[in-house]
Amino acid sequence: MSNSNSLLQYESGQTPFAMSALVDSGDHTIFNSSATIFSDSSGRSPDVRPNGVITGGAVVASVSTANDSVDIAALSCYLAGVKTAVASVTDKTIPRPATPVAKVCSITVKSDGTIAVVAGADGNAAVFSETRAAAGGPPLIPVGSIEIAQVRVASSVAAPITAAQIFQAVGTHLERYDYPIFDTDNTNGNVVFDVALPLIHTGPVAKAVYASYAEPIFTKQAFANDFVPAETTHSASSSVVYGGVVGTSSLSLGQGAFTAILKDGITDPLLSAANDTRWIRYYQDSNKAPYVLTQGKIGVSRTFGAADHPKVKVTISAMKASTNRAS
Repeated sequence: MSNSNSLLQYESGQTPFAMSALVDSGDHTIFNSSATIFSDSSGRSPDVRPNGVITGGAVVASVSTANDSVDIAALSCYLAGVKTAVASVTDKTIPRPATPVAKVCSITVKSDGTIAVVAGADGNAAVFSETRAAAGGPPLIPVGSIEIAQVRVASSVAAPITAAQIFQAVGTHLERYDYPIFDTDNTNGNVVFDVALPLIHTGPVAKAVYASYAEPIFTKQAFANDFVPAETTHSASSSVVYGGVVGTSSLSLGQGAFTAILKDGITDPLLSAANDTRWIRYYQDSNKAPYVLTQGKIGVSRTFGAADHPKVKVTISAMKASTNRAS
């Protein structure tokens, strides 16, 4: 049973943060927000929008067969957290090298939503480099721009661009908003990519990652007790085989829970959290820093006694085990 100094709080509201740039933690995989933790309450879940193409944007050799030109299909993309429509462009000029050496040009969407070609440095030979900003390699593109294709030529003589000279592999020549894949870490208030973002922008830095989100507001729940964290439990089973027994183990995530005495069981603020995903924060000693965080869908089961105040059993159906925090 909880001691007299224990404190249980529930997420009673949220402080919203408008769409804004997240901060690269330095490993180009984790991008931090201004929130300590993310709310996942209805209508308040994080909306993550890395810069990148959403649909369209195919680049092809110029249909008019104009020399040194490509056509770019209309596209939609996220730019600084805003879904942006970019019009198609025909006969976009691709610069050639001054001599017959390798040259890579990046076709980009600028931060103002227009198409621009960024020319790489002429190579020292007709061999292409895969190193950004190297001679004969792809250029670093401006911060805030999106790369949608690369065009590679190794001749200084004007001629139509061919399909073989146009490259649009996702993650190498084309930045999509949904690649690499990412997930929100609600417990730490950040966004985590499955691999590091490439440093293809001037700096060099990774592409910009934007998000809107909300941080929970916690309220004390009076007369609460019997808090149970959401924790994993292990079970074992065995099968008899020739010559012995083979054992296997499995784990499952149990529900969190607590109980509370209510004022009237009808208008109590805690009841507004029912059927929504909320955070619960529990301090074993409110005078000390450590606490337990649990996020899950809240279920309530009320009991109205004849003489006592109404009581409620609250369940917390969590997607992840409760987290211990030292401060």
